[in-house]
Amino acid sequence: MQQTDDPHRCNACHMQFTDLGSLQGHAITHIGGRPHECDVCHKQFTKPSHLKRHMLTHTGERPHKCDMCPRQFTEVSHLKRHMLTHTGERPHKCDVCLQQFIELSHLKRHMLTHTGKRPHKCDECNDQFTRLSDLKRHMLTHTGDMPYKCYVCCKEFTQLSHLKRHMLMHTGERPHKCDVCHKQFTKLNHVKRHMLIHSGERPHKCDVCPRQFTEVSHLKTHMLTHSGQKPHKCFECNQQFSLLGNLKMHMFTHTGDVPVPHKCHVCRKEFAQRRYVKRHMLIHTGERPHKCDVCLQQFTEVGHLKRHMLTHTGSKPHECAVCTRHFTRLSDLRRHMFTHTGVMPVPR
Repeated sequence: MQQTDDPHRCNACHMQFTDLGSLQGHAITHIGGRPHECDVCHKQFTKPSHLKRHMLTHTGERPHKCDMCPRQFTEVSHLKRHMLTHTGERPHKCDVCLQQFIELSHLKRHMLTHTGKRPHKCDECNDQFTRLSDLKRHMLTHTGDMPYKCYVCCKEFTQLSHLKRHMLMHTGERPHKCDVCHKQFTKLNHVKRHMLIHSGERPHKCDVCPRQFTEVSHLKTHMLTHSGQKPHKCFECNQQFSLLGNLKMHMFTHTGDVPVPHKCHVCRKEFAQRRYVKRHMLIHTGERPHKCDVCLQQFTEVGHLKRHMLTHTGSKPHECAVCTRHFTRLSDLRRHMFTHTGVMPVPR
């Protein structure tokens, strides 16, 4: 690069630096040089500090530890940002709607929701994105690149977060722990979802009927029972299904394949779905994770606990629309409706 009158100014982009070393390191970004290579995956970097930070993805080392919870981080900046979740501090405020954010970058990204601006455009298909990172991730759909490779099994991923999650399969690590029953999980959102079992909370409510769900995906699936929509279509016989899982099971009738069952490793009993195996396993372990706070009776399923709680509260939440009689269980209401309609309810 050519010298300028200011010895620490970049001639290409006019950025200024406090010392010559920083300017020289920056200059590499213009000429495309990446002299520092990772010995494990051969990824290259412009600065040795970037290589050093990258090596932590291979060693799994997280040297910066939170004093308030067990979480650890590869970078001190990540720890500082995490600490705001404990203090509750949100220093960056939106002038339009007054929403507050932990990070300035989050505020900037949020501001795009007010302006509607999508400054990052794909040259291939003209799709536009609010974030550069979203554009970069989108570009992989055109190039087919999978830049993040597992050094254990060589599986490749488009995102670093996907690789990190995958690595837990090899290490067996389950860093997120339930404070109530001490069950451990690979992902934080799995713990949050699991905690609803203990709290009994069902935050997602159906607008049509009184049913409530722990997950929004369960609510969406349930809504299909009201709309009658069957979005999953068999291309062989045009039969339609409300659930993708049902379509997959149906496809076996065309292919002649036998679905691989989910098997209990204790008694070898087979089940159509993995969740049925998990529920079945409680028979072998004797575990009853759902406990009544009133009489301390324990149950294998949260639904059984909720039904039991009605014996303490005396609540009868299911009302007959014809005679206004109330019932503790929905199944009792359905059976009662036979006296009005003459139609026996279909067993579920």
